[in-house]
Amino acid sequence: MRNLLCLGAVMLALAGCAAPQQPNADAETLAKAAYRHSGPPALTLYTMINNRTGRGGHTSLMINASERVIFDPAGSFYASVVPERNDVLYGITPAVEKAYRGAHARSTFHVVVQRVEVTPEQSRKAYQLAVTNGRVPGAYCAQATIGILQQIPGFESIDRTFYPEKLAEQFGQLPGVRTERYYENDSGDLQAGISGANVALTSSAD
Repeated sequence: MRNLLCLGAVMLALAGCAAPQQPNADAETLAKAAYRHSGPPALTLYTMINNRTGRGGHTSLMINASERVIFDPAGSFYASVVPERNDVLYGITPAVEKAYRGAHARSTFHVVVQRVEVTPEQSRKAYQLAVTNGRVPGAYCAQATIGILQQIPGFESIDRTFYPEKLAEQFGQLPGVRTERYYENDSGDLQAGISGANVALTSSAD
């Protein structure tokens, strides 16, 4: 019974890490949206942190490989110009990445952004694992992200946890990781932030 109560408390704390599933985009749409970033292969961990409690509300992972994508397990982000398939967001241009951060940063949450450069082999492995992972149940964002990281050489030491902030602590201790915090002070409503990001991206695409 105690284990069930603990799991229930975790899922309540991660209520933001559970969203209605978007329909999967088809292969043609994904191909048209594909964006290859000119920077080196890299992994960027995003952790959405509650400004009042310091607890994590969501985890996601941007992967710069043959194309740049965000593994957004059970995530809430939506933009009409950003296709999604099985919790992977495609077409992550600089404008989309900025909109993604901005949608999650608000008066109630900030975003911890942790980036590490990796080898082409590591980024390719992360990409393959992300696009074949499948949809993730609500409140399992950190678990799903860790499941991918543990299969990448050099990241096997990361321990399992349900808590995004605990994952961020471990990730930040890895060699070469650069950490920054991103703040905005707009509406505390996540959906308002997502709607605003969608409008901005749609307008810039016209």
